[in-house]
Amino acid sequence: MHLLLHLIVIVLAFISHEHRAMAQYVPPYTSIVVPVNKHTDAAKPLYSVQIMTSYVNMQYSHANFLIDIDAPFIWHDCILQWNIYPGSCPNNTLCTSPVSCEEYQCTDVRTTYSYENPSCPPVTNSSTLPGWGDCTCPVNVADPVTGSCGEALLNYDEFTVNTSIGKNVFTGLYGAYPNAACAPPSSFESFPANVTGVMALSSSPYALPAYLFQPLKKTLALCLPSKSSMPGVLFFGSGPYFLLPNSSVDVRSYLSYTTLLKHPDSFGYFIGINAIVIKQKSIGIPGNFSTKLSTLDPYTILRTDIYNRVLQIFSRYTVGIPKVSPIAPFGLCFRISTTTHAGFKFPDIDFNLNDGKKWTISMANSMKQITKDVTCLAFVDGGSTAEPAIVIGTYQYENNFLEFDLENSIFGFSSSLLLKQTSCSNFNFTLTDGN
Repeated sequence: MHLLLHLIVIVLAFISHEHRAMAQYVPPYTSIVVPVNKHTDAAKPLYSVQIMTSYVNMQYSHANFLIDIDAPFIWHDCILQWNIYPGSCPNNTLCTSPVSCEEYQCTDVRTTYSYENPSCPPVTNSSTLPGWGDCTCPVNVADPVTGSCGEALLNYDEFTVNTSIGKNVFTGLYGAYPNAACAPPSSFESFPANVTGVMALSSSPYALPAYLFQPLKKTLALCLPSKSSMPGVLFFGSGPYFLLPNSSVDVRSYLSYTTLLKHPDSFGYFIGINAIVIKQKSIGIPGNFSTKLSTLDPYTILRTDIYNRVLQIFSRYTVGIPKVSPIAPFGLCFRISTTTHAGFKFPDIDFNLNDGKKWTISMANSMKQITKDVTCLAFVDGGSTAEPAIVIGTYQYENNFLEFDLENSIFGFSSSLLLKQTSCSNFNFTLTDGN
């Protein structure tokens, strides 16, 4: 009996020691980091992240996923196999393991975390794969470019990303194992070239943030580039974050914060805007509306009554700049050549937030050069019944540093980094060993 008690004490001591060792372990990284690319070869500007998806012939394969902060789950170009063994997957193809229709993830995704699209037909369990013969789990997906409905098969996936302490990229890797979905190659015909997936970064439990665990803090930081030739950066973790040339300045010092709001019909992110201000002239936002943050809409969308007031006041304060006929989708354009652009000053547009903070949209994010002689106010009319009344689009994010703190439900924003003599394309992607 005494021997048994002695053994129990030894085992418990060993377990306690292991737990203390795990608790004391401090990893050499504070975040994961991936490049963000801008694409202009689709129907609208879009942005992608590059993820490592499989390890073949002693090296990782990479795939580009559109960034979607509203999507309920990840989906991409891959195929399912019940039994994956070396050599069983076709060349240049990503193979993953299927989720059975009998598993709880299948029912959960279909009933609670699916794409809401009225054009999608009901899914069934009729699909099977060679091998075991078990039923797979078809789920609906929505093309973010065309809005059309498609079908994918839920899977067990594996993604790999680099780690960082916010200054550069480590050779050390981090693995994530989400339930994603496989769609056929034809599903991505409307996507930009070499983009074959949608990366869900929403609040859904099937989006990527839900699969990123300790020691990473549940904070997503996004910095969209303004040029296709130079990548921006996405972090997930506690920070700090650094951009050249001020490599000793944590970008978080530039941020103001406001509350992230929830919307009952969306997994996306919302903030409260109570007024739009141009040159001290305030446009009140009537009602208790929340503003949606979008990574798929290229320009900020305003409900018609708000949009008309913005155009009216903006026109009043740009009376000295020659106007030209509007170029769709914009409603207010000016004759201003690229060579004389610096000689004109357009007013800032401030989003006044519910908690007293102010997000300033400077000229770099409010004016879009359309031709060498014409620039337009980069806001669009969403119609008289638009809901939400305001959707902030990606042109307004470019070279702004955005932080989604999902643990504390707060949103950080920098306004234009160009005013700080840096940009989203100034992260140092040089690979180091982290020592």
